[in-house]
Order: sequence, then structure tokens, then C-alpha cells
Amino acid sequence: MKRIVILGAGESGAGAAVLAKKEGLDVFVSDMSKISDKYKKLMNDHDIEWEEEHHTKDKILNADEIIKSPGIPFSAPMIQKVIEKGIHIISEIEFAGRYTDSKMICITGSNGKTTTTSLIYHIFKSAGYDVGLAGNIGISLALQVAESPHKYYIIELSSFQLDNMYNFRANIAILLNITPDHLDRYNNCMQNYVDAKMKIIQNQTEDDSFIYWNDDPIIKKELSRYDIKAVKCPFAELKEKGAIGYIEEGKYKIEKPTPFNMEQEELSLTGKHNIYNSLAAGIASNISGIKKDIIRKSLSDFPGVEHRLEKVTKVRGVQYINDSKATNVDACWYALESMKTPVILILGGKDKGNDYNAIKELVKEKCVGLVYLGADNTKLHKFFDQMEIPIKDTHSMKDCVTACYEMAKSGDTVLLSPCCASFDLFHNMEDRGEQFKTLVKNL
Repeated sequence: MKRIVILGAGESGAGAAVLAKKEGLDVFVSDMSKISDKYKKLMNDHDIEWEEEHHTKDKILNADEIIKSPGIPFSAPMIQKVIEKGIHIISEIEFAGRYTDSKMICITGSNGKTTTTSLIYHIFKSAGYDVGLAGNIGISLALQVAESPHKYYIIELSSFQLDNMYNFRANIAILLNITPDHLDRYNNCMQNYVDAKMKIIQNQTEDDSFIYWNDDPIIKKELSRYDIKAVKCPFAELKEKGAIGYIEEGKYKIEKPTPFNMEQEELSLTGKHNIYNSLAAGIASNISGIKKDIIRKSLSDFPGVEHRLEKVTKVRGVQYINDSKATNVDACWYALESMKTPVILILGGKDKGNDYNAIKELVKEKCVGLVYLGADNTKLHKFFDQMEIPIKDTHSMKDCVTACYEMAKSGDTVLLSPCCASFDLFHNMEDRGEQFKTLVKNL
């Protein structure tokens, strides 16, 4: 019997364990952290052996194959031992893909993944399609394949998940953009990160579609290096040679496979970055045969994504916006670019090798105050203090919100768009956003 060892017992790991057990494999799950009660119960209900807060070397290194949680870096000691022994490491998505023939619509990019994935899922659900939401969002693909299979899956893929994918095939692959992110996980080498993102098109055939942003300089450069078999479906902000989705004279337009258009002002998502997200989602839905009236209505009534430019409330004439999902510099750039009022910007967290030059001019133009929120704000001080914008230094969300309340004037916007990961002070970016929202609503 083939032995599968799963490292990490979060959503993806526990889901992979259930699928492996269902397929009759010998399964063992190990997590260096404490496992949540939810996933303990799931594994116990399926009679799956697990351990927490340590790794038993002998029970791991006898595996035929390892399924690694995307959050575990390759530098982790146990992963290094697995590599030394030559045991094949795969992702939960790769594993789940072996046991389903469903259509896979896969989305990656440095920014906009969650919004685009959620929007496509919204359109498919509105059209009555049998569809599941998976990857970095929703229930793990493996658990759905095991217990509640769907005809279509809309899957958000991070570079970490793509790293360990080999034979998985995306029927529709969407590459929104590539900008520096997670370089700390890629030996501070941008090309390593780019190579991971480009894996989304591996294994595609002429029956598949590849949707991508035509204006992205890195994508443009990379396309020349690949023999792309899938049908190319580029989109751009403006009509240009080759783009099949674009904005023209205030209209949102898609040319292929069937012509579609609507007024740009009818789109529920605003801001330049969301034009791209909406174009990618519309093209994917059009390719999948969804009726135009459904696409049009869905693009108009999509409620947006929590923690992404989420309007929280107004206090004393000040708008508070939760953009906790902005965990890199480019995501913050998109948020700032969409602001129409003076901004108090909250920055900080676990730095991932950030270069803040990308937002320097927008900070000068839009910001009337900066509030640093992190365990160590030294790098922020070194870069931004010289800009002569009022600054407050904080190390808790409570102090941060208080500082914003004191700095902001009626007509301003307080924007939590941190550029950084959340793990220095918070459990995750959701925890950061929830704390922000709770404290703001209590002002």
C-alpha cells in the first residue's frame, strides 16, 4: 500500500488526508504547530493517524510521497531531510487533481487573485453551474473531490502551491500580473518567483485557454520563453493589437469567443486594478459558455471581497477602509491609486523584502499621514520619515486605530493597506483586518 505523509494539518493538509484515506492509501499527518480542533475532528472521523507540535522522523521519512502545506518553506529542517532522502514532494492541489476530471479554472498573480477568483465563482454560481471554490480560498480542493465533487472548480493558486505542481492541468489559466512578492521564500531571486507563477500554464493543450494581462512587462518577456499550446486570451485597459478584452469609450468589451459589452460604470468593482480583474473574469465566463445577461448582471452586483478595499464605516466624516489583503507593495499601489480623498495610510508588518519606491510618488500625492503598525518599524522609518508627512509609530491595532482617529480630519480616508504580511503581530491577514474593523466600529 502506498504511504502518503502530509506535513501541515490546516485546510489543505486535512483535506488531502481525507482524500488519501478515501483512495485506500496509508496516511499519516504531522504538524509542528498545534492542530485546530476542527481539523482534529475531521481526521479522527476518518480514522486518520496524526501528530502535532513535533515531527516523528521515522514516520515521515518512510513515505512514498509527501504532500506539503504551502505555508511550509523548503528551508524547514524536516523538508530538507525529505529532499535529502529523495522523497517526492507535491501540493494538495496536485494530489487532488489525480482523482477528478472536472474543469479547472485557475487564477494566479501577485495581486487580484482573491477578487478575481471570487468574482468568477459568483458568475458561475449565478449561472447555475455546479461549481466549487478552492485553493487559497474556500474549502480545500482535495476535501471537495473526496466528499462533495463538482463539475467545475474555481481555484486561487499562490506561487507556493504552484511550486509543487507537476502534472496538474488548468483548463482555463489566468495570470493577472507578476510583481515582486514573497522574495524571502525565493532566495531573493525574482526569476525564481516568476518561474513559479508561470507553472500555471504547464500541461495546457490546444483545447485550453490562457488569459493574461497583455501590458504586464514581466509576462510579456516570459511569454517568448514558452511554447504555449493553449488559446491565448490577452486583456488590457485599452484596446490594442491582440487584446480580446478591454475598455473603449467607457464600455467594457470582450471580443471572443462571442462579442460582449456593457457600460464600464455598471461594473460593481471600481479602480483601475479591478478593471483588469473584471476583464479576466468576464473572459473566463464567456469561454465557459455563460450567457451574456448572466455575466452582465454578475459583474454589476458582485459584492466584493472581505479585507480587500472593504469600506468599514464613517466616523466624524472620515471613511475607514480595510485592505488588509494588501500584503505587498503593488497591492498597496493599486489601493492608493483608487483613492479620491486625502489618505491616512497604515503600513507595516512582516517585511518580505519590500521595495517601497513603487509607492513613493503616490504616498507624496495622496497621503496626509502615515501610521506604522508592526513589531519592528525600522525599515519604514528609514524610507518614509524623510518625506515630511506626519507619522505615528504603533505596535498594536488598538494604538494604531487611536492614532488614526487623532490624525484624521473630516473628508479624509483611513486606509489599512499594509504592504506586509501580518505574522509579526497577528495570526493572519484576516485577524489583522477583523481587529481593525472591530476597533473602528467601536470608535
